[in-house]
Amino acid sequence: MNNELDILFEGILNGDMAATPGNVQVALDAGIPPELILNEGMIAAMTEVGQLFEEGDYFVPEMLVSARAMQAGLSLLKPHLVATGVNPVGRVVIGTVQGDMHDIGKNLVTMMLEGAGFEVIDLGVDVKPERFIAAIQDNKPEVVAMSALLTTTMPKMQSTIDAMRQAGVLQSVKVMVGGAPVTAEYAAKIGANGYAPDAGQAAALAKSFLQ
Repeated sequence: MNNELDILFEGILNGDMAATPGNVQVALDAGIPPELILNEGMIAAMTEVGQLFEEGDYFVPEMLVSARAMQAGLSLLKPHLVATGVNPVGRVVIGTVQGDMHDIGKNLVTMMLEGAGFEVIDLGVDVKPERFIAAIQDNKPEVVAMSALLTTTMPKMQSTIDAMRQAGVLQSVKVMVGGAPVTAEYAAKIGANGYAPDAGQAAALAKSFLQ
């Protein structure tokens, strides 16, 4: 790996948000292709962060600072990726279901998905089924991710999936769900394609849907 990419990788791994955009610029100035900077410098670092989280060496705060550093670098790199015609690995529509105002978990999943090379359309919180459906029709994503943090809002996942089925958009996407009260059993029961217990696994699950 190029020295510039090593430095970028380490900066993201350590959550150095201040240095990361500069590290991206150094890599660009060294003539490293934007796609290589993304894949070997940034996505590789976020994959490592996910791994460290799985192993219990990193916790949510470390994951968050790394994800924020990655996003800071990505905002600088994005125009270069667009200019060189680098396509995202896939597209995800994400939102917290109707009646639920929690967004920390959803935001972390969004960052990890972006760190894995996805384009993410974030609908925010308190998202009605109709908005999920409109976003699917407008953006043609491969994956729809729904979050709920309350047991009282979990049933909205079911009603959103039912509404998607009635609107004829369910068969074109894979649905993944998550949030504190959600389980793999519940996901299967409501007809979701998968469940992720945390943000790192959410990115891995979304990737697995594309294969």
